[in-house]
Amino acid sequence: MPDLPASHRLRLGRFAESNRIYLLTTNTLGRAPVFKDFSLGRLIVSQFRHAQNQGWAISLAWVVMPDHFHWLIELQQGSLSELMQKTKSLSTRSVNMATGRKGSLWQQGYHDRALRREEDLVKQARYVVANPLRAGLVEKLGDYPLWDAIWL
Repeated sequence: MPDLPASHRLRLGRFAESNRIYLLTTNTLGRAPVFKDFSLGRLIVSQFRHAQNQGWAISLAWVVMPDHFHWLIELQQGSLSELMQKTKSLSTRSVNMATGRKGSLWQQGYHDRALRREEDLVKQARYVVANPLRAGLVEKLGDYPLWDAIWL
């Protein structure tokens, strides 16, 4: 295997399939808690909606945490790499415009996990949206503003 940084090794052999369900995760640069400001987190939510409106992916569940997001999607067109590149690029631009900051917002790369349709997708969605509870950010899921799931 070539001597590549871990973020580049993640891309080797990555295959994306339309109509397949994926759990995607990415972190902010240096795990900075940018989205403690919920108004900035709403900008990420807007990108999830934009991806769906463009026909790139169907959002099944998501949560925007202070320093990362989890996004359960059904890929519709293009590749995961294209989807994540567009989402990260457009969200960086939105956050930078809103805050006057410059430069990168996200760490390179992302984590993806393909799910089989037989897997309990509702269980995966609950896992995604329960992140704020497990992190101790709220006592009740409904108290956290940056999540959604089509089943809940």
